[in-house]
Parts: sequence; C-alpha cells; structure tokens
Amino acid sequence: MEKGKKSLIARSVEYLSQSGLVISGIFVLAMAFSSTYGVARRYLFHDPEPYSYEVSTILLIWCFVLSVAALQYQKRHIRGDFLLSRLPKSVQYFIDNLLAPILGLLCAFILCWKGIPGAMFSLSIGEVSSSSWKEPVFPVKILIPIGFGMLCIVTIYQIYEGFAGLRKKVTGKGNEKDAITKSSVNTSKGGNSWTPM
Repeated sequence: MEKGKKSLIARSVEYLSQSGLVISGIFVLAMAFSSTYGVARRYLFHDPEPYSYEVSTILLIWCFVLSVAALQYQKRHIRGDFLLSRLPKSVQYFIDNLLAPILGLLCAFILCWKGIPGAMFSLSIGEVSSSSWKEPVFPVKILIPIGFGMLCIVTIYQIYEGFAGLRKKVTGKGNEKDAITKSSVNTSKGGNSWTPM
C-alpha cells in the first residue's frame, strides 16, 4: 500500500507504534543522563547514591515495552531468515504475515490479561520496591499491559493485512506486489515471483 493511499486505520496503527518508539527514545536519553550522573557521583565525588541505578532500571523496562509494538510494525524483530528463505514463497508469506503475528498476538494478549490485575493489585496495596529509595511499583507494572496492548493492536492489523494480501492472490484481485507488500522475505530483484503451493 502506498503511503498516500493508506487508510485511516493504517495511519492510526503506524502513529501509535511510532509514538511508543519516540517515547522510548526519550527514555533512553534520560537513562543515559541518569547513568552518567550515578557514575560521576560514585567515581568523581566519591559520594554514591541509590537513585540513578533504580531510575535507569525503570526506564529500561519502559523502553522495552513501549518500543516492542514499533519493532513488530516495522518487522525488525529477530527472525529465522536462514531457514525461512529456504522455504517456498507461499510458506514464507504464511509464516511472515499470518503465523508470526498470530503467535505474537497470543503472547501479547496473555501479558495484557495478566498484567492489568497485577498492576491494579500493586496500586491497591501501595506496593513499593525493596530498594532504599522505596519507589512505588505501580507505574512500572502498568506500562507493561499498555505496551503489550499496543502490540496487540499492531498484530491484529498485520493479521488483517496478511489475510487481505492472501485473498487478493487467491482470487486474482490486485497484482502480485500488493499481495506480498508486507512480507520482507523477497528482497532480491528477481524475487517477486510467488506461486501458491
């Protein structure tokens, strides 16, 4: 699908995933400042403090959970290309555009389903960390279902796109390029030929 012809849903999913990525980048920058501050206090001024390590750990968790949706949208997660590239093109398309998003949706849904009650329970009892800082744990826990909820939205959209591309190919509607637009397994110039099994 060309950028100018993207639907409202496609643009919304892209905006959602990219927003998480931008926020993660800000957290990375904050984590760098926090770590530098902690190192300076410890080794330059010989006055260590417990806060920078805790802040960096929290920011690292937030970076991961908020960026995972964008990585899935861009298909930049770790992939088994060595084996995938040796399979028939139709199998590659099925794995890349249907099976992988379905499995990702299942995993993300379970993390959301179990993460929300855990975060709410943490809030209800006023749970704090065991460190000397005693920071509340709820803000850390609630971002886990939020981040994986974003991943659920992205994978649902990718599953829809995968079935839409497959339907176009099977029914003969649309050209071959449209049917495999979202698949990143065909990168060579002559690799656009795709025949159903």
